[in-house]
Amino acid sequence: MPNLLDVVAPPRLGRDFRWLLGAFWTSNLGDGIALSAAPLLLASMTHSPVFVAAGAMLQYLPWLLFGLHAGAVADRHDRRRLVMVANGLRGVVIGVLCIFLATGHATIWLVLASAFLYGTAEVFADSAGNTLLPMMIRPVDLGIGNARMQAGYVVANQMAGPPLGAFLFALGSFWPFFVQVVCVLFAVVLVSRIARTPVPAHEDAAPASGASAHPIREGLHWLRHNPPVRTLVVIILVFNVTWSAPWSVLVLYATDRLHMGEVGYGTLTTASALGGLLAVSTFGWLEKHVSFATLMRVCLTLEVLMHLTFAVTTSGIVALMVMFVFGTYAFVWGTISTTVRQRLVPMQLQGRMASVNMVGVFGGMVVGQALGGAIAQVWGLTAPWWFAFAGSAITLALVWKSISNITAAKPVVDGPELQPSNEP
Repeated sequence: MPNLLDVVAPPRLGRDFRWLLGAFWTSNLGDGIALSAAPLLLASMTHSPVFVAAGAMLQYLPWLLFGLHAGAVADRHDRRRLVMVANGLRGVVIGVLCIFLATGHATIWLVLASAFLYGTAEVFADSAGNTLLPMMIRPVDLGIGNARMQAGYVVANQMAGPPLGAFLFALGSFWPFFVQVVCVLFAVVLVSRIARTPVPAHEDAAPASGASAHPIREGLHWLRHNPPVRTLVVIILVFNVTWSAPWSVLVLYATDRLHMGEVGYGTLTTASALGGLLAVSTFGWLEKHVSFATLMRVCLTLEVLMHLTFAVTTSGIVALMVMFVFGTYAFVWGTISTTVRQRLVPMQLQGRMASVNMVGVFGGMVVGQALGGAIAQVWGLTAPWWFAFAGSAITLALVWKSISNITAAKPVVDGPELQPSNEP
């Protein structure tokens, strides 16, 4: 009978995968702690909604400023080393913040500056980190590998981290960030145990005749001439715009329309995380028995129906049920879309395409949040849900047939030197 470690990280995925998985889970626990502790810290220092909102915005802004550059850097340098250096810098930033908190000299400006610097280092860490998995396991195993990685996000970042962060903050503002530093630095140690990864031979991904050799333009040129990956990026961008619009006023929607109160609002996130756990436990079966094209269409259809349900319901119970379903299909969608992209992108372009994807995610979120606030201000709290329903439904109708082309595209096969054997 297999032990728990073999179930979570099957031996066929190799020893390096286990080190990577441990590092990902550990760093996500630290980020989950900060997810609740950072807003609590800002709220304890100021009552200004502008400053509190700025804390969240400054974590997204680095992706828009440096995302494409970080992807190009990841494709031209040792990715493992980049993850270690970037995470080390994240630890330094939070470590300095801890010193100021412990000595009572922290200011709101220091906290905001720390958020921006931490987010910038995170851009480079994630851009390089997202390329490591396809370098160490076979394309056929990317689905289960990404599912295990996403499980760490659901459990550590969404479920365990936030309540732990709130508890530690109650003990003292210093403690949650100290624990976050420990988590980030421990993740550096785990990544250091991974076998050295070769620098991708970027000359193998030479652009078509006439294209610029600049790494960012080279990546965008490849994306422009690869319809499956290009369509996937567009879907992610648009659906993040429509998703973020109502989510920007979710707290007001939950308290004013659904009358769930602050505790009830918190349970919406919990319901979503529980749905993610269900997806974690069933993804292996789904991958074997249902095609990726069908799963992608189901997930996007459920997204459309979720917006419609929230637009018409006034029941907190219905909202909790919808959030549970949302957590389930959002996990499945995230795992599949990442897996498909990794299979279709050459190894030497993984960093740039991962960064384009993340720029689309956060760019869509910024645009969607701005639209959602403006729409709700003029037409009421349900208006963003109607906007999201209409926008996502139209987008789904336009890309319905293209989804088959995305999942049927021929996977990239890289040389064996980029996928070393490291079976334990």
